[in-house]
Amino acid sequence: MGEFIIKMPDVGEGVAEAELVEWHVKTGDPVREDMVIAAVMTDKATVEIPSPVSGTVTWLAGEVGDRIAVKAPLVRIETSGEVSVAEPAAAPPPQPVEPVKVEAPKPAPKAPASPLPPRPVPAEKPLAAPSVRLFARESGVDLRQVQGSGPAGRILREDIEQFLTQGAAAAPARAVLGKKTATEEIKLTGLRRRIAEKMVLSTSRIPHITYVEEVDMTALEELRATMNADRKAGHPKLTVLPFLMRALVKAISEQPEVNATFDDDAGIITRHSAVHIGIATQTPAGLTVPVVRHAEARGIFDCAVELNRLADAARSGTATRDELSGSTITISSLGALGGIVSTPVINHPEVAIIGVNKIATRPVWDGTQFVPRKMMNLSSSFDHRIIDGWDAATFVQRIRTLLETPALIFIEG
Repeated sequence: MGEFIIKMPDVGEGVAEAELVEWHVKTGDPVREDMVIAAVMTDKATVEIPSPVSGTVTWLAGEVGDRIAVKAPLVRIETSGEVSVAEPAAAPPPQPVEPVKVEAPKPAPKAPASPLPPRPVPAEKPLAAPSVRLFARESGVDLRQVQGSGPAGRILREDIEQFLTQGAAAAPARAVLGKKTATEEIKLTGLRRRIAEKMVLSTSRIPHITYVEEVDMTALEELRATMNADRKAGHPKLTVLPFLMRALVKAISEQPEVNATFDDDAGIITRHSAVHIGIATQTPAGLTVPVVRHAEARGIFDCAVELNRLADAARSGTATRDELSGSTITISSLGALGGIVSTPVINHPEVAIIGVNKIATRPVWDGTQFVPRKMMNLSSSFDHRIIDGWDAATFVQRIRTLLETPALIFIEG
């Protein structure tokens, strides 16, 4: 018998530690080669770690939520064979897959199969990615009732969807009148903890100033409807966001100080000629900000294509780390849930964020009577250390002019 030590791999992000977000095994469990044993998170990328050997788990490094140093022991596995101890420098760097859905089994292991029988999915801890567990909770499904079709009985999102279509979703709890005293403690882990840390960083280090302006979107909405009706094959349906992205590009060309990042430790402002627009996107795992790079070099439909691609990647969990970083200014939009006014939090280390509220038909006085107009508020926040109130107002007013007279968005120069 021998022992194989799996260490926390260096996933190539230049970080010294990663957060343990999920164990797929426990002490005493048999494992097979290539079986996923844990999921860890660095920044906003979640990575699954497979076992390179077959054997039995004898030791685990910590609990979910713990931070484990790169190259520190993560799992100890007792193996059969002549080698007494096998300790790799680090486990092979896994590819970011969370919350990617595993759609096909991995290739068969090259080594002979382990004499240990395959481990059945334990009733109390079914195999599933964090995003799949979240989807199950939101759908009211007990994973222990779902048959997994993935490797080693791993439950996929499709398995839950099939379970729901068969009418086997958990029945809603019967309403009971009376006092309830139970409490539940939930440890902040994974992406939710990253979001919390980022919000604390932004609000504690950036003095925000928020400016709200009303925009008449009637003309732009008419133009958008016409462009959607006449769009060519292969062109995506346009939303408001591609127009706002192009308006941002033109407004930034006149006020480049808004398209900047601020290193407040070094006291250095970096103005960017490239306009990399972050789009705050809600996903099943939480808030992420995919980045449309070089918006200054994209037309309306090009912006829409890239926006749709990145949003789909973020929601499915396939967005890469590069696609989730490097923004120079951010747009925050809740669509139909956008409300009337919001106070968006700046995406540190940027100096500005543009918040989009919902479009609603409101009565507007035209000088002689009230007429129905499609109105939308922009709620925008700025780093008051870098952007004065006058400059913030000037920037938003320029965006307003471009949106209210959308032909100006298409005029070059």
